[in-house]
Amino acid sequence: MQLAPFGSWTSPITADAIVADSIGLSSIVLDGTDIYWLESRPQEAGRSVIVRRTTDGTTTDITPPEYNVRNRVHEYGGAPYTVVDERVYFSNNSDNCLYVQDLRTPNRVRQLSHDRNKRYADLTIDPRHQRLICVQEEHDSADFESLNTIVSINLTNPDDVYVLAGGCDFYAAPRLSPDGTKLAWLSWNHPNLPWDGTNLQMATVNDGFLSGLTLIAGGANEAIFQPQWSSDNTLYFVSDRTGWGNLYRWNNGTVTPVYELAAEFGLPQWVFGMSTYALIGKHRIVCTYSQSGVWYLALINTLSGQFTPLNVPYTDIAGIRATGNLVVCCAASPTQTNEIISIDLLTESRQVLQRSNKLDIDPGYLSIPQSIEFPTTEGTAYAFYYPPTNQDYQAAPGEKPPLLVKSHGGPTAATSNQLSLKTQYWTSRGFAVVDVNYGGSTGYGKAYQHRLDGNWGIVDVDDCTNAALYLVAQDLADVDRLAISGGSAGGYTTLAALTFGNTFKAGASYYGVSDLAALAKDTHKFESRYLDRLVAPYPASANIYHDRSPLYFTDRLSCPIAFFQGLEDKVVPPNQAEMMVAALKAKGIRVAYVTFPTEQHGFRQAANIKRALTGEFYFYAQIFGFQPAENIEPIEICG
Repeated sequence: MQLAPFGSWTSPITADAIVADSIGLSSIVLDGTDIYWLESRPQEAGRSVIVRRTTDGTTTDITPPEYNVRNRVHEYGGAPYTVVDERVYFSNNSDNCLYVQDLRTPNRVRQLSHDRNKRYADLTIDPRHQRLICVQEEHDSADFESLNTIVSINLTNPDDVYVLAGGCDFYAAPRLSPDGTKLAWLSWNHPNLPWDGTNLQMATVNDGFLSGLTLIAGGANEAIFQPQWSSDNTLYFVSDRTGWGNLYRWNNGTVTPVYELAAEFGLPQWVFGMSTYALIGKHRIVCTYSQSGVWYLALINTLSGQFTPLNVPYTDIAGIRATGNLVVCCAASPTQTNEIISIDLLTESRQVLQRSNKLDIDPGYLSIPQSIEFPTTEGTAYAFYYPPTNQDYQAAPGEKPPLLVKSHGGPTAATSNQLSLKTQYWTSRGFAVVDVNYGGSTGYGKAYQHRLDGNWGIVDVDDCTNAALYLVAQDLADVDRLAISGGSAGGYTTLAALTFGNTFKAGASYYGVSDLAALAKDTHKFESRYLDRLVAPYPASANIYHDRSPLYFTDRLSCPIAFFQGLEDKVVPPNQAEMMVAALKAKGIRVAYVTFPTEQHGFRQAANIKRALTGEFYFYAQIFGFQPAENIEPIEICG
């Protein structure tokens, strides 16, 4: 092994290799024996394409080149397509319109909707009435909040649109019973988000219209996730009523638990169409559940109550669909990036259908995450620690590595231990990384999630800071080379940690918040009241917003920061970064501001993903004083 300083190691995990071979995988749909999924391709400017795999193993792009299958309902989108009898119904990103593509007639695409001010998600087909049922979000005027409803669209006369459910601020998951006689859906109102409290409602379908509205479960403080009908018209769902998101069922007017466990069977519904379980016949469920940040797969017999864990080599499992004894899902592990897999429950055999990255990496360059618990202000917090790892290099005796603390977005979300090549980019060059599931993260129970209520900018900052100090105390990190980085809500945590503390010596904010009041006043409908719970009601508590906003306390900053921002971002507008950059320049603190004119909230284009990754590494090299092993295009650093 060669002797070289941390940060200067040569690695085969290059930014070019990461973006050249990486795609996003999501939105699995089954149509008979055919399997469909969505691929987001950075190499095609972030275009999302529907892919079909037939029973003979043939994999084919379905989406014609002029279309991009995506929606922006709630800005984050999700569930932008469905497939029934070889007809694909999808939302096109460039015009927000719905289209139907008949796969039995090659490349035949027919436009269903024409109003660009209306967006559509969570599509389902009602074959008995020849209509499409979905969530509609209407943006008629910039001066008013968007209008969300559940609508039906006549497939033979698409101008015939009928509102099935309205009056609430938000809707999701319209689900038609197998016999077509019942429709169930989720709804909620400000200031809640779907993980705070939702209503699961059901109505009878009479000649296409709804009657007999019934509240099945939920409320202001009970979050419901993924309603789904079984073949015998039993309605299943996940509820957090006990403090853990467990499975329940409704039948003949009665709700009963399916299986009770101190684990999470649900997820925060940031996007539409999320799935953590699938029904197999009348009496079996294949499901994934999370304990201590790790996901597992299991079968539940709903008659006997038997719970059987399945032995699979994955620790992050999502998007479950099933037909017969075939299960299809997205899965990943500490040594494998996300992939679409199928599992035959009879033979327990597995097949990989598609990988998110086909880069073949020698295990000697992979850092295997270690689950850690560490003391913090509120008791105990959790994280995944990645030691610097490269089979070709070691540092001089006594040298401690620079540490990059990762603060995930959301903040109602969680990080996982699945193989991230972006993380390995850092560790294979000599950085230690700790990915923190701070208080407020999901997967550890409702009480842990609610630690952040009223405490955003405090609990998350304390936990990220204490993760770094814990590793310093273990001699696993250099106290003088601690950096913190995060995107969106994680960007705010990053800026707050750098402003209101002095533990970190540098940081990077990706489309992060610097002024909480500006975010409360200037963001999209879905999150417009999010801060009521995370911080306090606005404007009644404007003083709290001011006191926790890094922008107004730049006099406390004493370390460099890099900002990476999409200029089309509607979730965290660019002015959030620009105000902070201007303040840092005025103070003479070293600062970098890298913009991407065609990016929104999160970067989707290959060149921009590479630019941000290498730009952040270049920034730390300049701040911490090490020489990268490869030539990196510089970013401008002022100050």
